[in-house]
Amino acid sequence: MIVLKTSRELELMREAGRISHLALMAGVKAVRPGATTMDINRAVHDVILSFGATPSFLGYGGFPAAACVSVNEEVIHGIPSKHRKIREGDIVSIDTGAIYKGFHGDNAFTVAAGTASDQCRELMEVTQHCLELAIRAAQPGNRLGDIGSAVEQYARSHGFGVVQEYVGHGIGTEMHQEPEVPNFGKAGHGLRLRPGMTLAIEPMINMKGDGVCQDKKDGWTIRTASGLPSAHFENTVAITENGPVILTRP
Repeated sequence: MIVLKTSRELELMREAGRISHLALMAGVKAVRPGATTMDINRAVHDVILSFGATPSFLGYGGFPAAACVSVNEEVIHGIPSKHRKIREGDIVSIDTGAIYKGFHGDNAFTVAAGTASDQCRELMEVTQHCLELAIRAAQPGNRLGDIGSAVEQYARSHGFGVVQEYVGHGIGTEMHQEPEVPNFGKAGHGLRLRPGMTLAIEPMINMKGDGVCQDKKDGWTIRTASGLPSAHFENTVAITENGPVILTRP
């Protein structure tokens, strides 16, 4: 069931989104050669707690951290570790969420440690622009397929792959609500977007191929089938009468 949010609920989600954004930026700032993925998680966790909020991810389905920190070919759900050090040229995807007064904010960002390769920089730029195009397509009266089509067409026009096994989602009092928000699809098809809907829109774009696989040891980390890098950007967005509003921004 899709839950439409009231103006009061959207204000609470805006605060949850603001906290999640600030935590994400703290994590981004912590990315540097020599830092561990646990250092990044600690920066995220500290900011969320400092606002009296709760990390959405910690304990969710048994996930052991406040942030997903995924490096290079790791697409999503990377588990932070004090033994995993970031190297010069790595690209690091950080996904964070915060719960404030019962409502969730959810966002992600991919950043380079030091100087990344030209191919990785292009991958990150294209993925970030995919998110911008997807949000632009999230107009009241449009359809879910308009969002997915915007992402897929732009990514593929640059020769990149689009993850299809994992998608965006509705969000509110639960981190994952209906509807699913794929990063592929046909424009003009799918569920019609209505004011009051809140969506976590999150392009996951691979340098080569669509395929992914799950780490059999930790049961969480999703990697590209090609072994080549992937990038991930995400914002929580409200559909309003006047168009999309990004909730995970100050």
